Amino acid sequence: MTTFVRSPCKIDIHDLHKDYLVNRQPVEVLSGINLCAGPESFVTLIGPSGCGKSTLFGIICGLQQPSRGEIRFDGVPVTQRLGLVGYMPQHDLLLPWRRVLDNVILGPEIHGEDLAAAREEARGLLPLFGLEGFGHSYPTALSGGMRQRAALLRTFLCRKQLLLLDEPFGALDAITRNTLQEWLLEVWQQFRYTILFITHDVEEAVFLSDTVYVLSPRPARVDLELPIPLPRPRHREMTFTPEFAALKQQLLQALAENPDSR
Repeated sequence: MTTFVRSPCKIDIHDLHKDYLVNRQPVEVLSGINLCAGPESFVTLIGPSGCGKSTLFGIICGLQQPSRGEIRFDGVPVTQRLGLVGYMPQHDLLLPWRRVLDNVILGPEIHGEDLAAAREEARGLLPLFGLEGFGHSYPTALSGGMRQRAALLRTFLCRKQLLLLDEPFGALDAITRNTLQEWLLEVWQQFRYTILFITHDVEEAVFLSDTVYVLSPRPARVDLELPIPLPRPRHREMTFTPEFAALKQQLLQALAENPDSR
C-alpha cells in the first residue's frame, strides 16, 4: 500500500464547528471539520447540496466566525482573516458599469495600490486569461466562460497565497467547463497559489486535485480524505484510464454511503 505523506499546511482547519440559531434553537451546520491544504496544492471539497461547503468558505475568508475550532495559516492560529485570502463566489459578480480591465483590478483598487501599475499588470495577463482584446469591453459583451475567466483574473490579482474558488464552473456547459478546467490547471501551474475548490462534479474533482475531501450531509464532517496520485501535468486523456476510474469510484461510493450507518 502506498503511503502518502502530508505536506506542511498552508491552511490547517482543526475541529471546526458552526451553529446557527433558528427559531431560538441551535442548528449545527459544520460538525468538527478537519482538513489541510499544503503550499501550492490544489484541494477540492465535494459533498451534497446544503451540507455547509460555502459556509466553510465564508468562515475561512473571515466573513463569518466559527462556533468553535481553529484555523491556522502557515501554522499560526488566525481569528481575524478578512483580506488574507482571495475568494471567488459561485457567481462572477462583475460590475456591469465597469469595463473588464477596471473590473479585474478591483482588489488592488480597494487596497489603495497604484492603479496605473495594477492596470499594466492586468493588461499583461489578459492573453493568459483568454481576454486579449476585451480589456475595454463591458461584461455584457463576454460569454459565460469569459466572465468566469475575468472573475478568476480579479481573484488572482488579489495576490493572496490562498484562493477559495466556490463552484466557478458550475453554471457552464460541458464543453466550456472541460476547456476551463484544463486552462485553470495551466494558470495554477504558473502562479502556484494554494487553491481550495468546491464542486459537485466528481470527475472535475479528480481531474483537478491533489486531494479531495468528501463532506457528509449537514451537519458536515469529513467522510473521506482521498489523495489523488495522478501525474501532472494532466490531460483529458487520463480521464479514460483505469486509475482515474478507480479514484472516481471511491468518491462516488463515499457520497452514496448512508451517513447514519456508522
